[in-house]
Amino acid sequence: MGKFDTYKIDLKNLSPGVHEFEYELENKFFMDIDGTEVQKGKVKVFLTLKRASLMFEMNFRVEGVVFVPCDRCLDDLEWPVESKNRLVVKFGKEYMEESDEIVVIPEEEGAINLAWFLYEFVALAIPMKHVHPPGKCNKAMSSKLKKHATGGSTGDRGEGDYAATGEAEDISATEDVHETIDPRWDALRGLIEMENDNN
Repeated sequence: MGKFDTYKIDLKNLSPGVHEFEYELENKFFMDIDGTEVQKGKVKVFLTLKRASLMFEMNFRVEGVVFVPCDRCLDDLEWPVESKNRLVVKFGKEYMEESDEIVVIPEEEGAINLAWFLYEFVALAIPMKHVHPPGKCNKAMSSKLKKHATGGSTGDRGEGDYAATGEAEDISATEDVHETIDPRWDALRGLIEMENDNN
């Protein structure tokens, strides 16, 4: 049995009418699917599927909590998710996504695996920016960010400070990353440096 067989629906052999399914997405699901947005969580998905001839209308209700890194301090942040999503599946010759909501699957296969769709519904329910409420961020990380924001340079810290924070081995890696950054970001970096120089 495959990792995501639980989320596979044999549409071809589904009788006409309305069918209901329920899924529970937990840490193992998020780890197995290996998406970048969510690594942990506990989410319930309620699916109402209506078959009409060769078309299947699926309505999903997603609710639960996920854990995502805080944009400010990088500690795990518990984030509630709730959304309603719709997917229409039709039979055709080959797999094709006609739009965000319409998918064509090969009629001879006659089955669809919903695992990745479920993950996307969860990921899309998370806003672009996710930060802890004021005062709830990791205090050590917050103080470092404040120090950098007020113009404190890394030169103010001794080697002992890097060792204490586990940053010593990351310094050269950071420098290597800067060399491979997309050149289109250079203009933005120049503006930031100009602003820092003016302050």
